[in-house]
Amino acid sequence: MPAPTTAEQDQQERWAEIRSDPVLRELSYKVETNRRGQLILSPHSALHSDRQGDLIALLHEHAGGGRVRPEFPIVTAKGTKVADVVWCTAARRDEMEGTGDPPTLAPEVCIEVMSESNDWDEMDEKRALYREAGAEEVWIVTEEKNIRFFADGERDTSDVIPGVPNRL
Repeated sequence: MPAPTTAEQDQQERWAEIRSDPVLRELSYKVETNRRGQLILSPHSALHSDRQGDLIALLHEHAGGGRVRPEFPIVTAKGTKVADVVWCTAARRDEMEGTGDPPTLAPEVCIEVMSESNDWDEMDEKRALYREAGAEEVWIVTEEKNIRFFADGERDTSDVIPGVPNRL
């Protein structure tokens, strides 16, 4: 993996500033940044957290040998985005660590959970950003609990984690 670019290093430095701010640590919001390093705050709901928990359980059941992590930051071309849940192999995690914190290389699978505060334009943009950062697949969980799988295009099933159902 190539060394982070100056822009990526700037995003990593901005993220370190955000993480060290005691006021921001106490917020009950999902924190991301745009390409200029400005904060984007999204409120959490109990339903959203429940879906994240369901995804984590689903991945533990169907994806042996990998690591599952919630709220995972990834430096992208348009700021630091935080995937709701990710899955990666130990080898990918080692490779990601070599790119800095937060990593500029995405885990193999990045998952976003739709809520009333999201729309498909936002999800399409995040999907493209995660793929550009190296994600093999991006999953979107709809408000109806359907799991939609994306790589180069939409798929009926996951190629990375075969056998995972398309519904929570």
